[in-house]
Amino acid sequence: MDSNKCSAQIERFEIVETGRRRRWTDDEKLKIVLESLQTPRAVSSTARRYGISRSLLLTWRRSFGTRASGNEQPQPGFVPAMVMPDPPPARSTVLATPASGRMEIVVGKACRVIVDAGVDMTALSRVLDLLEQR
Repeated sequence: MDSNKCSAQIERFEIVETGRRRRWTDDEKLKIVLESLQTPRAVSSTARRYGISRSLLLTWRRSFGTRASGNEQPQPGFVPAMVMPDPPPARSTVLATPASGRMEIVVGKACRVIVDAGVDMTALSRVLDLLEQR
């Protein structure tokens, strides 16, 4: 019934190559995209001229940052950023006082202010001015 069970016949298979994918360089893509932007409604004719699909040409246009119509809103994107090292600290002309130690300031008979050696001088000056006005 089935004649293929124990057949010693060798069959020949052929591999048909349909061709390789074309590779387009960025310069060639840019040239095609710019040509499609020359006149309105030139996408289909430009795609036919180069033997590519219309959707591929539109994909290239999007990747090069051009839009098919001018009334679309700009899309958010990223901008290049560079991380720079911190600048060296500026040298002050005033000699730094040691960070340890306390200071007691007596203003009048009733006011006494105790501060650390690392106190902010402008803030301390404002506090002392307020206390002297009392």
